[in-house]
Amino acid sequence: MTSINQKIKIATILPYKENYTYSNAQAAAIWVCDFFKHSKFKRDNFIFGNTKNKDYLTKNYINIPIQHKKSKFVSTTKEYCQNFIKKIKDKNFEIIEIHNRPQIFNFLKKAIKSKFILYFHNDPLSMKGSKSSSERLFLLNNIDKIIFVSQWTQKRFFNDLDKKLIDKTKVIYPSIHKSKKIYKKNNNIVFVGKLNKSKGYDIYKDAIIKILDEYKSWKAYSIGDEDRDRPYINHNRHFELGFLEHRKVLNFLDKSEIAVVPSRWEEPFGRTALESSSRACATIISNRGGLPETTDYSIILKSLNSDTLYRSIKKLITNQKLRKDLQLKGFNKVKHTIKTNTKIIDEIRSKLIHNFNLHFIKKKLRIINLYNTGQKLNHRIYNISIGKKFTNGLIRNGHDVLEISDRDFIRQNRFLTLNSNQKFQDYLVETFKNYNPDLFIFGHTKNIDVNSIQMIRELNKNLVISQWNEDPIMPSLDYSKKNLKNISIYSNIVDHNFITTDPEILKKQNSKIKNVSFFFIPVDKNIECFNVFNLNPSMDLFYAMSHGVNRASLKTDKIDNRIVFLNKLTEKLKGINCDFYGFKNKEPIWGNNFYQALVNSKMGLNLSRGLPTKYYSSNRIASLIGNGLLTFIDKKTQLGDFFNDKEIILYDNISDLSDKIKFYKRNPKLRVNIAKNGKNKYFKLFNELKITKYLVDKSLGNNSKLF
Repeated sequence: MTSINQKIKIATILPYKENYTYSNAQAAAIWVCDFFKHSKFKRDNFIFGNTKNKDYLTKNYINIPIQHKKSKFVSTTKEYCQNFIKKIKDKNFEIIEIHNRPQIFNFLKKAIKSKFILYFHNDPLSMKGSKSSSERLFLLNNIDKIIFVSQWTQKRFFNDLDKKLIDKTKVIYPSIHKSKKIYKKNNNIVFVGKLNKSKGYDIYKDAIIKILDEYKSWKAYSIGDEDRDRPYINHNRHFELGFLEHRKVLNFLDKSEIAVVPSRWEEPFGRTALESSSRACATIISNRGGLPETTDYSIILKSLNSDTLYRSIKKLITNQKLRKDLQLKGFNKVKHTIKTNTKIIDEIRSKLIHNFNLHFIKKKLRIINLYNTGQKLNHRIYNISIGKKFTNGLIRNGHDVLEISDRDFIRQNRFLTLNSNQKFQDYLVETFKNYNPDLFIFGHTKNIDVNSIQMIRELNKNLVISQWNEDPIMPSLDYSKKNLKNISIYSNIVDHNFITTDPEILKKQNSKIKNVSFFFIPVDKNIECFNVFNLNPSMDLFYAMSHGVNRASLKTDKIDNRIVFLNKLTEKLKGINCDFYGFKNKEPIWGNNFYQALVNSKMGLNLSRGLPTKYYSSNRIASLIGNGLLTFIDKKTQLGDFFNDKEIILYDNISDLSDKIKFYKRNPKLRVNIAKNGKNKYFKLFNELKITKYLVDKSLGNNSKLF
């Protein structure tokens, strides 16, 4: 299900006492090394720990120095975490994997904005940070995935907790490679582990002395060490080998007949039992902790004492058929393999990163599209509504879309509650809980509290958020300063920003706004549905402007650059039938009235407020070109980068414009061809399907080009 080319930057942090070296590696270090070597993410996975030795298990290891390792006055864990944070500063790791130290998460969670995976190699109830049910519930609510080395450790974690929360966890066992062959065996009986009573070494001592006295052709070995009080085995055919490198332990098991794991301790897993069984040793284990989960082919001690162990070893020595049967089945049917479980770990990692969760893999997303749907305006702006075109395009691209109209919700609840804005925040958060979208896009709003965005991100850390803005961003327009301020409210807390002006114009005015992309006003096949070039309109030139979409009527005292421009233009257009709205006491038109007027004109003027600025146009450009009018556009907008002179008409100034309008009135055949080409080009480049695909791709961080 995951992407072949997916890259995820992963930082793996070991307990500072866990030695990631050939000479001293133990369970957690071996786990990390085994799964790292076979992960498809190993090129971007770095392992952090603390050791004085230099024989690191893998080259991707990074050592974290600790100065106060044995200090009674300084928290070693805190120093370790602080130094780790310094090491990974500006590295932008997408996933932090913490092994066996829930307390480390408490230090890192505020400083690092990454996904977190926590691995439990030991009993959670014995560890700082997960002893109490409240601590474990906190981990469940704040860590993205918790992995246990056995069902036993998982069961311990959920002691006094609701088992319904178990879906956020996974059991992945320590694993082993299957050996290629069964080696020639020596009459060896092996104990591997700490040489203490909790590991049952005293039980092994008493049983093995009796065995060696009785069976002269057999030898016994102990692999491991213990600095504290421990039993000693005094027999001339027993040999203590001390602590051995992991690979040497496996080599020794390859050539041994019997392995013994008589642990009193509730083993979280019991790696030795897995390794010995996979190496064709007839294995004896106690029924403690996760030991029974290591292999399906072993002798499990019914009672944990030296006499029972003695009788079990004796049975294997005397019953060669039983011994060989356990050896062969353990070898052929290894229960937990590195290859299989590495795939499971990589799949978990993949799903944590938003580009590759279930919906992203299917390429069918759940999307919340928040914009002003215009209920208050009786939907008179439907034909120029970018938000509506986004919804149409997203649905036609196969996504599921839920629309929210923030302004309408707040207005409708204004008289029902003292704080309609807070009611909207509650509504928004609850909707996110129920719908759980993959992508949240919104445009032209100041109604979303920053706290609400933080809350919905907590609900779904895979969520991608983008905002769009269609208003002009230009130094020449006072309104643009207000528009920039509106964009800045959310610009640095969303994943992506989309504007209809060239982003370089924005950067010159506010370089702090990052992740900005340009998009062009989309056309929609169901909205821009007319072919005026096939009609016989009675008017020559159409133009419609307003003084704001929320205001349906004309502001009589309103003067801007468009009014000045039109006054000069009309003086030069003698003999041209102009149909201008929002100009000279002629009210703006909307909805169906807009279309009735538009289709009755042969040509259209695309004139926006402010000085012509690179790539910016009002949203009416889609209505003009998209419905098949020959459209005139100021050359300084640089829209000639998209359309050539056989698709639109670019003009230099008012005189040039008036001359060209008159020319194309006199040449209807040429006008029709250019208008037709313009519509075809617009729908090819900037239709609702392509624009929304581009928007989604850019939001998800995928490579995508607009044209």
